[in-house]
Amino acid sequence: MLPGQTKSWGSFRFSTEALPQAMRAMAVSELHECAPVPGGIEPLEPLSNCPVRLDIAKQALPGLGIMIGTACGIRQAARSRAAASCSADDLLIAVNLSGRSIVQQNDQELKLEDGDAMLATRGPQGFSIIRPGPTHFLGLRVPRAAVTWLAGRFSDTPIQLLPRSNGALSLLVAYTSAILGEDLLPTPQLRRLAVTHVHDLIAATVNSTLGRRPIADRRAIAAARLCAIMADIAAHLSDCELSVAAVAQRQCVTPRYIHKLFEREGLVFSQFVLSQRIARAHRMLIDPRWAQRSISSVAFETGFGDLSYFNRIFRRYYSATPTEVRRAAEQDEFAPS
Repeated sequence: MLPGQTKSWGSFRFSTEALPQAMRAMAVSELHECAPVPGGIEPLEPLSNCPVRLDIAKQALPGLGIMIGTACGIRQAARSRAAASCSADDLLIAVNLSGRSIVQQNDQELKLEDGDAMLATRGPQGFSIIRPGPTHFLGLRVPRAAVTWLAGRFSDTPIQLLPRSNGALSLLVAYTSAILGEDLLPTPQLRRLAVTHVHDLIAATVNSTLGRRPIADRRAIAAARLCAIMADIAAHLSDCELSVAAVAQRQCVTPRYIHKLFEREGLVFSQFVLSQRIARAHRMLIDPRWAQRSISSVAFETGFGDLSYFNRIFRRYYSATPTEVRRAAEQDEFAPS
């Protein structure tokens, strides 16, 4: 494992933050050989006056790759389909959240300012993204076939600009940023649901840019609203009185609309809230930072007003009591390496 590299569920993280400046360029140069990052990443030194910095987090879900981070003095190359692999028939979107990025493909060049994005297919030609100064970015990779039936066929066309004025692009960025991490996606069902939503939003973004028939726009908007509702739930889990009526009031929709959004995805509001509370309690119990908090405190912090009910539900989900889960985590932490 490289210096600065860490891994967790379904994800990869790399940062030069704790490395001496003299080591950063070498660590970045070796990154693509030792880590699951697409294409190649290399420092611009000595071509750039900006010190090398790279802080990236990559989330891998079935049918979706997400990479978000900050880069400075970096060039990232996306290889052609032939150079990558015969199965790498991907659709790639790079969003320039802040700063400036320069995308180059043969003699074509796009300059991405704050909020702009670039669309590319994994075609016969590769391309590179140069981030000479501090840049915050988001990258998405999906199988081309997953979006084709929603937005029409994609030829191996050159890189295309997705302007920041594209409303669907804003929804895509907001939704993807919200689902990063594990808080909203503790189960395989929710992870599959999130991938479907991203596919819909990508299709809506492409349709808006290319002037195509908006097949998936209605679904995409519903997905974005559902994500906002789920984020609202996550922010208020400690409230024992959390209810669909309270969420509906904050989101300016009706309780029935919220129930219909959940039903459309095969979910139930109350069960989703319960699963989120139990998942958060589990994370707290295995986190050393919460080791001094009592089980009852953890239960209350995650919205359970009845300790016996919390213990019973927790055991149903994890086949172990909260005390047993905490003890096992402590033993793992202090076990000799």
